[in-house]
Order: sequence, then C-alpha cells, then structure tokens
Amino acid sequence: MNDEHPEERGTPIGRRVFLGTLALGAAGVVAAPPLQRGLEAFLGGAADKDPTGLTGLLPNGGGFRYYSVASSVPRKDAGSYRLTVDGLVDRPTTYTLDDLKALPQTRMVRDVQCVTGWRVPDTSFEGVRLSRLLDAARVRPTAKAIRFTCFDGTYTESLTLSQARRADVLVALRMQDKDLGHSHGGPARLYVAPMYFYKSAKWLSGITVTDEVRPGYWEKRGYDVDAWVGRSNGRDDAPTS
Repeated sequence: MNDEHPEERGTPIGRRVFLGTLALGAAGVVAAPPLQRGLEAFLGGAADKDPTGLTGLLPNGGGFRYYSVASSVPRKDAGSYRLTVDGLVDRPTTYTLDDLKALPQTRMVRDVQCVTGWRVPDTSFEGVRLSRLLDAARVRPTAKAIRFTCFDGTYTESLTLSQARRADVLVALRMQDKDLGHSHGGPARLYVAPMYFYKSAKWLSGITVTDEVRPGYWEKRGYDVDAWVGRSNGRDDAPTS
C-alpha cells in the first residue's frame, strides 16, 4: 500500500461518481482550519477501514491523499515497532523505534509528487539515511537491489542498490516536523525524494538486500520500476529534488 497513491486500473465508474459527490461536500469544510484538521483525522482513520479505496482519492487538508491496498493495517508504537535489515548482508539487524531515533538524523524539504498528478510543495521529512543502515549491515558484493516490505502485509517496493545509497533516500520518522502518524505510514516509512511517491512505502517493516530488482506492488500493475519524477510513467513533472 501507499498513502498518497494511484488508483488501481479498471476502477468502476460508479466509484468515481460517488467520489465526486463526496468531494463537493468536503470542499466547503476544507476552508476552515479547525474543521480542516478534523477532516484530516477523519480521512486518516477512515482509510484504515476502507477496502474500497474511496477515501484514498479524497484530499486531506494538507494536500495529501490517503490510500491503502490492505483492508486494515495494525498499529505499531515504540514498544511494538521493529525494522529488520537482512538478506545479502553479513550483519542482519533488527531496529526498534528508539534505535532508529538514536542514529544521526537527516532533514530534507522537497515537493512531493504523486504519479496521478497532485503535488504537495515544500514538505519536510526527517529520518535515518538508508545508506547508513546498509553500511551497518555490511552488504555483500553480490548484492544488486533492495526489497522493502510493510507491516500492512501487502505492500512492497524496490530500489537498486545504487538508488538506495543516495543521500536523499531516508527511513523517515518525521514528516512536516511531527512524528509520522499512522495514516502517513508511521512509525517509520521509506522516503525516496526524487521519485514518484508510490516508491515511498508506508509502514516499513523490512529491508531485504537481494541479487536482483523485484518489482513492487504498483510496478506489478504497470507503473515504472525506476520512478524518477518527470522522467518516468509518461509524465513530464518538474523534478522534486
């Protein structure tokens, strides 16, 4: 799954008509800041329980759109969250949330670009550079790629090893100067700044080093594996970094 995400292809037209009705009703609400915050909370909670994906196409007050490909997602906190780094490494490691917070943090501010066309400017993310976790695990010479898994039990993503080592790829713990909430993929998510947002997998639970790229959830459904903003998926958006 991913929170700000493309529709699955072949969506029935009835769903879009119903969405239009909901959007008209929500338009006036978004204008008032207190109600806007309430709308964000409602959409985030509703998305967790919405197997239809309707809430995924509604913009919340921050410009993001919630989407889940799982009918429900368990909640994790500092006591229950774990992130495993394994595969073609000499030092497999499991991190708690406190472990990740104790590592040096990197903060970036970039536009977020969805492959469906919407964009959220100047969005801050903060977390641990993925390259730091890979270096600590001692990646083996035969490694070529990374497979990411999520604790929703459904969503997966991928990067080549060279892409994963970029300085603008994070295991993000904070967004918009707040700890990542559940609806935005907390406690930790992947953040791939120069690629379309479906690459930034929410609810990250596993980083597995592999010998080949294994296409992720949306890539198996037709989206590009190398998802550079403005240079993939038939789009010409301005770069985000």
